[in-house]
Amino acid sequence: MNSASWHARISCGRDTGAGFLVTERHVLTCAHVVARRDTDTVAVSFAHAGYEEIPARVVAHGGWDGRESDPGDLAVLELDRPVPLKPAEFATPTDAYGDPPRRLLAYGFPKRYDEGTLAEYRATARQLIAGEWVQLESWAAHGQPLAPGFSGAAVTLADTGRVVGMVSAAARSPEIRNGRMLPAQVMARYWPRLADLIPTPDYDQQQKEHLRHLLRQLDQPASQALTGTRGPARQALTDPTPAHRTGPQPHLPGARGTAHPAPTGPQPTHDHPIPASASASAQEYDPERLYQDAVGPLGPPLPPHRFTSLWDAAWYLLSEVPDPAAVTRFTARLADFVDDTPTRTALRAWPSAPQAHRADPAPGRPSRGAARDAAHTWSPILVEIAPSGSGDGSFLVEVSAYNGGHRRVVGSRRLPVDRVRPYTLERIDEAYRELSVGARELLAFVLPRRWLNTDVAHWQRSADDDSPLGSFAPLVVLDLERRRSGGLQHKLRQKWQYLDERPAARLHRIDCWSVGQDQVKLTIGLRRDADMVGFATPPRADRVRRLFQASLNAAVPVMLWPRTGCRGEHRCGESGDCRGAEFLDRLAEHLAKLPPRELPRFVHELRETAYASDGPEPHWAYDLALLWEDPECLPDPTGYLHNPVG
Repeated sequence: MNSASWHARISCGRDTGAGFLVTERHVLTCAHVVARRDTDTVAVSFAHAGYEEIPARVVAHGGWDGRESDPGDLAVLELDRPVPLKPAEFATPTDAYGDPPRRLLAYGFPKRYDEGTLAEYRATARQLIAGEWVQLESWAAHGQPLAPGFSGAAVTLADTGRVVGMVSAAARSPEIRNGRMLPAQVMARYWPRLADLIPTPDYDQQQKEHLRHLLRQLDQPASQALTGTRGPARQALTDPTPAHRTGPQPHLPGARGTAHPAPTGPQPTHDHPIPASASASAQEYDPERLYQDAVGPLGPPLPPHRFTSLWDAAWYLLSEVPDPAAVTRFTARLADFVDDTPTRTALRAWPSAPQAHRADPAPGRPSRGAARDAAHTWSPILVEIAPSGSGDGSFLVEVSAYNGGHRRVVGSRRLPVDRVRPYTLERIDEAYRELSVGARELLAFVLPRRWLNTDVAHWQRSADDDSPLGSFAPLVVLDLERRRSGGLQHKLRQKWQYLDERPAARLHRIDCWSVGQDQVKLTIGLRRDADMVGFATPPRADRVRRLFQASLNAAVPVMLWPRTGCRGEHRCGESGDCRGAEFLDRLAEHLAKLPPRELPRFVHELRETAYASDGPEPHWAYDLALLWEDPECLPDPTGYLHNPVG
């Protein structure tokens, strides 16, 4: 702790408190420490760093209104200049509690201790008092109590030095030796940026950032009407030992902002379910109703504080609800009310998001980290259809099921062409018995290159079900020749390693009038610059097939095209009325900014919409074809090592 230079001393006129550095320019403290900021100068110094006082200003405020029992006792200070000190690091929201209790330290600046001093405490329980505070008890019957001057001090784990909260109050009598801590996850309610710094055990930083981005997009148009159903939580504390602020306690005149604004406008009620068919609006984005749906009737009740945004509710689920799947149910329920297809599909797919790169412990394999592990969350049913090689017009059909990365052959047979489809569909149905209940199925057809445009997504699912196979589950195609190439499989692994570290893929367009491009130059260019390729035309004409082959040879992992439409034989783009150009525009609008690992699911959503469309013209995605190949998701079968002709 002596080397923790991020501990700060806060001065506001004659008042003194503590704080701690969380970025190179931001310091957290209690709002009551800087209550006189409108009339007195706020200054910050760092006891261990030897810096003189640095002027600061309050840039965010929790809404504390001056009463002892009022929540939101948080102020964020911005220094006049950044400091070259390492900021504090945070523990997970549950690390402060344990059996036996964990020793906690607070570094404050009471009277006659300008250099600061330590107090040893422990958390009584994880239970929040009035949904806001954790009670602190002295670690021993002697030692430094939480005297005035400790307000705003970071509460840290004694063994790691990581922050779990902030001292906000203490008992009036020094003999009682207890106090209160504002936990870090509660502070993040009032300054959402803090959530980026607080680790959560079940979801990583990129997943949280992805979720916050999605919810902020929905919060913005709903901000005026998103008021919830309950009034502000202003509950008086009934502690038998009255608590006092551990620093000066003047009233806060004209508090800047409020953490719990009074409801305005018509209030939504919980008497009736929200209609799923309605257009998305602020009323349907009620975070408290979504919270209740996520935790269920037997889950934790609504907290005393109101949720003021979707992210507020999601953060509460992430950090304070013990069920790690609750936030996933929250996003899935929210998706029911979202009309925008990319946002809806991204919410349903969350927490699948680009993962941070980390070392792969498996020897002899490329490092793909958590993102490589995420590939195995797909449980593919693999269908391989190839010419038998005997010259009699028959085909080899093999259907396999992957479960947890392990492959089991369900059926393999040489068949005449008219038996391929019924046999394949029967074996697919049988392969589902190999998947666990929670498996994310993926139908993957490995086809010879000249048959990649086959309408497998439109195959009738079974003799008793006329619905298209592509509406039943995510469905992709793969190129048989590329799958058998060791060099191209290696390049694909390298490409996915790169993609897993990016939030979205780069879409390269090949328009109808681009069919005259040089094949070799295109292969080299795509190998370097393209993550996925969108074709405006199906690969039927020779010129288009050459460009299609160039994309396959460039190891582009994702390719999309319309199975029908313009053949690219004329300069149709000059007329401004080109179905292919419109297709690519829609493709960019719906898919270009999404994580490539989840594209099979997003395309499945589009196909469901297209198949159910009642418009006079076919939906633009009705004939959408998707080639999606990740070698880690579908390990090479050993059967490719020998000649299949018997």
